[in-house]
Amino acid sequence: MLRKTLFWLHLCCGIAVGLVVFTMAFTGAALMYERQVQQWAARQDYLPVQAQTTRLPLETLIALQHGQYPEMPVTALTITNDPGAPVEFRAGRRSVSLNPYDGTPMTVGSPALSAFFSTMTGVHRWLNLEGEHRALARQITGVSNVTFLFLVLSGLYLWLPKLWKWALLKVRLCLRGAYPSSKARDFHWHHIAGIWMALPLLAVIASGAVISYPWAANLMYWVFGAEIPQQAIGGSGSGTGEQRAAHFDGNGVAIAGMPLDTLLQNALAHSGAGWNRVNLSLPQPGATVVRIEIDKGNGAQAQRRHTLVLARESGAVIQVNGYADTPKAQRLRSIARFLHTGEVLGFWGQTLAGVASFAAVLLVWTGLALSWRRLISAWRSG
Repeated sequence: MLRKTLFWLHLCCGIAVGLVVFTMAFTGAALMYERQVQQWAARQDYLPVQAQTTRLPLETLIALQHGQYPEMPVTALTITNDPGAPVEFRAGRRSVSLNPYDGTPMTVGSPALSAFFSTMTGVHRWLNLEGEHRALARQITGVSNVTFLFLVLSGLYLWLPKLWKWALLKVRLCLRGAYPSSKARDFHWHHIAGIWMALPLLAVIASGAVISYPWAANLMYWVFGAEIPQQAIGGSGSGTGEQRAAHFDGNGVAIAGMPLDTLLQNALAHSGAGWNRVNLSLPQPGATVVRIEIDKGNGAQAQRRHTLVLARESGAVIQVNGYADTPKAQRLRSIARFLHTGEVLGFWGQTLAGVASFAAVLLVWTGLALSWRRLISAWRSG
């Protein structure tokens, strides 16, 4: 009785959310190597060796940026470990890139690729709807994702054979060379994809729920014994252009403290080789320290990042904060965010998450095909 009830719940839920899950799975697969593709496209626009002369001091670049974009109060900059890469200046979600050798604006990457991945992301998260419809679309994708979690878990139970014999298990674990009918093929592919991709799918779906719903994140914190963080109220903001202008004179020279380039070199010397990018938070007026984050991963691996706190006047490293030093809830959240894409595990993690997305496409396709045949058969016999 339990098996029959679970089967019909599985079938009805699959029909209800099938198209949405198919859409999310397809776009998730399309986004599998977004980071690598975007980085490859950006490198095509990096400065050639012959254009790489003497880098301008960071203070000079900051002054040039402020002169060209006075309405953009930058609070941080990113330096990539490639002499041809631009220096990126960030103000919230806005950013501009400057040539590190002459301070002129640089545009890197492919607008067409950026538009493609932006569309795929929009479809994946909110079905690419705009305005007041976006909140509803988010609810639809969120509910569909949680329902898919039930489908995977119930599918695992339904996959179990009634008799535990190796011959039966082998049939449900291995592909065949030929099938007597398309129904038999879809049935077998549905079971094969479901069992082999169950664990990756559970990781992708559960982490997606954590991203979508506070209750799912709180459940994760509770399961792993982390204190549930309080929502920040208000905030001091990220600084203003007037504050920054007061900290640097018209020539881009710091009013007080060691040059930022010296502080950066001190931080890199302390961290050792193998870094990929540096995120430098611009010091506010009166600040006695500078915070520099060294990223030795792919940009999505919090466990491969650490932050150094340097004395503004002497340049000495006075504190190093690594992954283990961050609150447990923050560590869990960062893992969940990029476990959803697999990036937290690097290239092979991304690949596995992408393959799981392809498996989800196959599961929906075969599941809907089987449901259609069952409903048509019931209608004809009735």
